[in-house]
Amino acid sequence: MLNKISEYLKNFVTDFSEDDSLIFNNKVIKIDKNNFSEIKEENNKRKIAFIDGGQAEILSAGNFCLSFIRIGALVYQDNKMIKDYQHEFYLLTTAKYQNNDLTYESKIFTNTPSLIYEADLTISSNDPSIRNGIERAPISKVSSMARRFAELSLAKKVEADIIVVDGTLEPTFRNEEKYLDLPENVCSLAKSSSLFTASGNSPVVLLNRIGLHGCWNYLIEDDSFFVKLHPRSKHVFRFMGNKDFLTALTENSRDALFLGYPYGLIAVDRFARVSSSEKKNMLASFLLRNENKNLSDYLSTINAHDILDRIS
Repeated sequence: MLNKISEYLKNFVTDFSEDDSLIFNNKVIKIDKNNFSEIKEENNKRKIAFIDGGQAEILSAGNFCLSFIRIGALVYQDNKMIKDYQHEFYLLTTAKYQNNDLTYESKIFTNTPSLIYEADLTISSNDPSIRNGIERAPISKVSSMARRFAELSLAKKVEADIIVVDGTLEPTFRNEEKYLDLPENVCSLAKSSSLFTASGNSPVVLLNRIGLHGCWNYLIEDDSFFVKLHPRSKHVFRFMGNKDFLTALTENSRDALFLGYPYGLIAVDRFARVSSSEKKNMLASFLLRNENKNLSDYLSTINAHDILDRIS
């Protein structure tokens, strides 16, 4: 098996060609070396904010899911963190059969004004934006919708010259376009890319081979780019937004922890992450309440994997 994989990848190394095309949004776009531009260094004092979110399923069964979601933003200037934002909420999603369809409905519980609307989370379990293959979407999928909508909503409230959202600015879920009406100072950076070339190669690998020395951006289409944010980094990321913001991103991408990736996105990931110990404490606080004693009957319907993990 390993030989087969090695043989397949070797074709791209030995026979690799610049005469290739990128498959993007169901279009074939010719790869052109003229689309490369250098990202030049400049004295940049702008405030740059990074946004990400974390989530954890606290209680989940086939007919309901209680999740905890945390959204965070960290604002940097001169590579020093100067301000933070945090928004937390619980999301209770329940299943309801109506009009010959199984629908998921959600209720938000928070001590502060909600960033999102509950109605935007009502969705059919068969909606193609959340369904897995031909099966109904698991009820926990709505938590990912809520987290994404909240991240985008927070981007409209943060005060900074540049706001960077983890991921892309393309809609994935139903109703997401409502939250993508964002200010011009919002951009995004995606750690991974599922794009590929017409030959089956990875555009990230190909562009890294034929790209400029130093830091660069490669125009894909409109405001979509591939970017290399540190000269010694092997990583190429997908960027969406105003390319003039890239200078500020390169200045924040010099940490040896992940060379070529903005440290602000690393820090906000930690800031928003919901740890396993937090999840366990929340679960215990719910299950220890006398009024919740019947929950164990529902949880036993889906915890077979947890039992096997403990046995292992």
